[in-house]
Order: sequence, then structure tokens, then C-alpha cells
Amino acid sequence: MNRDELADFLRRRRESLQPAAVGLPEGLRRRTPGLRRDEVAMLAGMSTDYYTRLEQARGPRPSTQVLGALARALRFTDSERDHLYYLAGQQPPARGGDTHVGPGILHVLAKLDDTPACVISDLGEVLVQNRMHTLVSGDFSQRRGLDRCIPWLWFGATTERHRFPPEDHAVMGRHHVAGLRATAARRAGDADVTDLVARLRATSPEFEELWHEHEVRAHPGHDKRMIHPEVGLLELICEPLLTPSATRQLLVYYPKSGTDTQEKLELLRVIGTQNLTHHP
Repeated sequence: MNRDELADFLRRRRESLQPAAVGLPEGLRRRTPGLRRDEVAMLAGMSTDYYTRLEQARGPRPSTQVLGALARALRFTDSERDHLYYLAGQQPPARGGDTHVGPGILHVLAKLDDTPACVISDLGEVLVQNRMHTLVSGDFSQRRGLDRCIPWLWFGATTERHRFPPEDHAVMGRHHVAGLRATAARRAGDADVTDLVARLRATSPEFEELWHEHEVRAHPGHDKRMIHPEVGLLELICEPLLTPSATRQLLVYYPKSGTDTQEKLELLRVIGTQNLTHHP
């Protein structure tokens, strides 16, 4: 780990990044150019003290999860992301399972201020959300490991099922397994894929049964009904947009015509997170 080079790289990138580029207000009093340290820490989901120590070349060796979060927060390109990993003494993730979200996708995500949208990996890991998606689906930014992975939350932990009507569970389960099947075939032998599938098969008899059916499906646009604790049933259409590498998807959710979902989304924009701090 090259602490001095890492600290200099982070500082220079932070100072060159304008608040508007990451969806933050300019503010009236900015004594330094670019973002403040606390703003980078907030965007990356870490403490300000931890990030400050990294910039002062006195922090511990960052984990791969921390490096990925910093790369997204500072809007790194793929090359800059890899350079960050090398400075920290870590091997950049293989392109086959790349979870880095580039500045272009993040810019589009930030502009969708009235539409729930997120970016997920080809294993169903929620990588980044916009504000509306957080209001609709909960905040994934503070979750780590498998708790960010939708197939695991559905079959392994079953903590997300209360968000969806029970009559939709069977179809959604098949959807998750069929998508994971397609990824497992395309990335045959990749450790992160085989590990996730093995854990799901060992944990969930339901997943094991569906896995043996060998159903494979891409991710076209589909209806998705969600139960929100504040506004009730949301009837949405989920439209996936693939990135060029096909390892990440930008998911955009828009209201189904003929429903009251648009009005409910507008209400969520108004009430924000004031009543959404508790999730069952």
C-alpha cells in the first residue's frame, strides 16, 4: 500500500470534483475547491474520520468494498478505479464481475429525480441508488456483503418479501433464479458466482428446486408491484438498461398507466425520509 500516493490521489480527485456533479448544492461558504471531506465520506457511506485518515496517509489498508465505494463517490472512470486499487495494494476486480459504476451512469441516475432508479450487478447486488429508489425500496448504502444482494435477500434471508404482494412471490422467485442462471452460464467458473449459487442452494430448498428446473431468462421490462409502508401498493414497470459490458444494469421504475402510483410517488418526494427510518 502506497499511503502517500493514495492520499494525494484522493485529495486531488476530491478537489477537482464539483458538488453539482454528484447532486450536492454548491452552498454559500466553501473555503476549499471541490467537495469537502465529509461530503465524500457521506457519498461513500463511511465516517468522516476514516476518510480523513486516508487523505492524511495514516489510515488502515482499505478493503475492496471501501475502495469500490470511494470510486463511485468520486466518479472514477474504470482506469482511475483500477489505479485506486493498485495504490491501496489491492488487485482490481476482474472485468467479468465488475461492479464499478462509471460517471456517465451516475450522472444519468442523478438526473432521474422523480423516478426510482438504481444500478445492480449481474449477481443482483444493488450498487447505487438515487433518492427516489431509496424512498421506495429502502437504503442499501449502509449494507455490506450479501445484504446488498437481491437473490440472497429473497431466498437466503427472506427479509425483502414483505415488500411485495404474496401472490407475486412465485413469479418473482423464478425471475431471480432465471437471471442468476444466465449469469452463471456467461461467467462459468467465476468464484463470486459459484459461491453465491452454492450458498443459496445450501440455504434455500425453494432456490434448489427452482435451480434444478434450469430456466434461463434475460431481464426484459416487467411489471413490479411493491408494498410501501407509507403509501401502500405501488404498481410499477421496471425497465432494465444494460451497460456496454453487460455486467451492470440501470433499472428505471416508472408508474403503470391506469393506477394511482404516480400520485403516490409524488407524495413520497414530498415526505422524503422523515417517516421512513424504521423498516420491518
